[in-house]
Amino acid sequence: MKHIEVVAGIIIYKDRILCMQRNANKYDYLSYKYEFPGGKVEPDETNSQALMRELREEMEIEINISESDFFMTVVYQYPDFKVTMHSYICQVNSPEFIRKEHINHLWLKRQDLDKLDWAPADQPIVKKLMLE
Repeated sequence: MKHIEVVAGIIIYKDRILCMQRNANKYDYLSYKYEFPGGKVEPDETNSQALMRELREEMEIEINISESDFFMTVVYQYPDFKVTMHSYICQVNSPEFIRKEHINHLWLKRQDLDKLDWAPADQPIVKKLMLE
């Protein structure tokens, strides 16, 4: 079974967290689910480098991310693949970005995060964020 290594940004502006809604996906169980933005780690990248590249590509947003911004790692077994997702806290000074790959986004307070239909691998991150 395929195993992919990905990174996700928990993008925070003031007291709100950015929640991105996926488009239709070849895997129905991921279509239209909410997630934290990010993507695959390339072989020659650190996790933080991969996240900065993915956010630039997907959202035209420049964020300096270091390993000290690490939040948590989630390992999740989907029906068709296994994912290891490393998440990072990313503070931004502006809520502005260009949505290129997602169909919707919301800026929510921590206590409201569980009101969305999250991708299963993102759910442990949501739970931990709501406890803080």
